[in-house]
Amino acid sequence: MIKKFLETALKTDFETLLHRAGYSVSTAAKALGYSESQIYRWLRGEDAPRDSITRLLELEASARCKTASSAGDFSFIDLFAGIGGLRKAMETAGGRCVFTSEWDKYAQKTYLANYPDNRPIAGDIREVDAKDIPDHDVLVAGFPCQPFSLAGVSKKNALGRKHGFLDETQGTLFFDVLRILMHHRPTAFLLENVKNLCSHDKGRTFEVIRRSLQDELGYHIHTKVIDAAHFVPQHRQRIVIVGFREDTPFSFDDMILPERGSRRLNTILHPENGTEQPEGHFTCGPDASVNEKYILTEKLWAYLQAYAEKHRLKGNGFGFGLVTKDSISRTLSARYYKDGSEILVSRGSGKRPRRLTPRECARLMGYNDTFRIPVSDTQAYKQFGNSVAVPVFAEVARIMRPHILSQINHEEFQKTG
Repeated sequence: MIKKFLETALKTDFETLLHRAGYSVSTAAKALGYSESQIYRWLRGEDAPRDSITRLLELEASARCKTASSAGDFSFIDLFAGIGGLRKAMETAGGRCVFTSEWDKYAQKTYLANYPDNRPIAGDIREVDAKDIPDHDVLVAGFPCQPFSLAGVSKKNALGRKHGFLDETQGTLFFDVLRILMHHRPTAFLLENVKNLCSHDKGRTFEVIRRSLQDELGYHIHTKVIDAAHFVPQHRQRIVIVGFREDTPFSFDDMILPERGSRRLNTILHPENGTEQPEGHFTCGPDASVNEKYILTEKLWAYLQAYAEKHRLKGNGFGFGLVTKDSISRTLSARYYKDGSEILVSRGSGKRPRRLTPRECARLMGYNDTFRIPVSDTQAYKQFGNSVAVPVFAEVARIMRPHILSQINHEEFQKTG
């Protein structure tokens, strides 16, 4: 029993340290001069790394943390953080994250690998007392979508279960946003959800949200549905809710939206011509060709074609989404790992299509190639499918910035004046 406990503790400590230092298994193996199998043995607690390895990782984690903790122009907290898409957006506008909450352990790994904070990630926000959260200027939250999404509602209806604000678990998480806003009264907030939030339960769900934020808490709110296809080659509509404690001339009209569809999939697909370096198991060989593991099996491809034909004969629109480099894709979902059917990349006539690689999914969501992917493909697909499209919210953060700073400066003047 004691041996098992020690092995578990070793696994947790080394794994956390590895991610804080910004390494995946493959990059750690290259940087430390060990095989990937040896790294995995350390992770499983079957062997202990040398003290010199531990000290090196601690130094690298510390160096990354110092870089990340440089002062920003305003502070914010990142709730239901996922892999930090909203954080990345707020940081581009000069924000500094002071608190993070994310319950999924795999998302925490990716978050730690990309945002080297010298503080733990809080888990279930329902278990966090609002007074234990640091003071902040902006609250940022992509509160869980499922109770308000078309797919989630359909599934719950079929099962005879409650959904929306009547849901006894996820549906109440919005109220954790409310209690934190009520306690801290930050200058502003930025919330994100699926487009269907507007129409869910004939608009009553959104009315509860509006009334809670505006009438009960007194915030001045602005809403807009934005399609990520203005910034990335993906049709992805999300509702954005921005609120300010004081009235401001904020307007979504100040956003600079590139022409919708101006970016196509050729900007995110692996070129497979040697112009990029091979990465992990995503691409291989001198041309950095996509690994054959992402090509659909004959059985799965036959099934998807038969399924699409069956629904076509019934007059339904269900089926796979076949894309080329000149396409704009459907919405990448968290279920992409199952069969990849919503976005299948054509490999030419007579050839089975392939899934996107996790790196291509990252690019499709607006993450650049420095973004680390330390988890399995299955988890990576889920994480990117649940993420926000970063450039959309970076633009929202950009137009929020002057109003945030104006209110902060006004409050400081009142205190000193």
